[in-house]
Amino acid sequence: MIPIRDVIPSRTTPYVTIGLIVLNVLVFLQMPASDSASFDQFILTWGVTPASFQWSSVATAMFVHAGFGHLFSNMLFLWIFGDNVEDRLGHGRYVLFYALCGLAAALLQLFFEAGSRVPMVGASGAIAGVLGAYLVLFPQSRVLTLVFVVFVEVPAVLLLGLWFATQLLSGLGTLAVVRPEDMGGVAFWAHAGGFAAGAVLVLLFRRPERMRVEWWDQANVR
Repeated sequence: MIPIRDVIPSRTTPYVTIGLIVLNVLVFLQMPASDSASFDQFILTWGVTPASFQWSSVATAMFVHAGFGHLFSNMLFLWIFGDNVEDRLGHGRYVLFYALCGLAAALLQLFFEAGSRVPMVGASGAIAGVLGAYLVLFPQSRVLTLVFVVFVEVPAVLLLGLWFATQLLSGLGTLAVVRPEDMGGVAFWAHAGGFAAGAVLVLLFRRPERMRVEWWDQANVR
């Protein structure tokens, strides 16, 4: 299932969401594309490698992607769901919320794959936090989704709930791997951890006044 758009319009300009997308794209454009050795070194330098963990790499890895498909799918989810979460949190709180979700995602992945020598990159952990927050804030929302070749409006609770369940079950499946130091590919635990962190943190970061309908009717929305 590929989400296309949700049914809730954004009442404020999502400056942070737009800025995050632009920054991710700019970093991707700076990555060496013609030389596979240089590309691998870029990933190794700026990604999170559990076996040789550095705190600074948590921040840099959130803006590095392993390919166009990886970048596109992450930015699609961020664009569809990020603007509404930013609406409810406000720009400043949303920045901190996003960073904390990315941190929580990385730490959970590290916990389960501490010995892995494969670098972890991508914004999906932080974006998973945005998805968790969206589910808490807008459980009644619907998302226009491409299912095979048909467009269908799917309840957000179903779409995001299934996504989270898939990540969690896939993460549990990795526990059976005999050689965890060789683990790589999709960071399922980062996705599950980011989602759970977002669902909890949004209760602390949301602005109560923005949960009231009358707030959105004010002439000067900030």
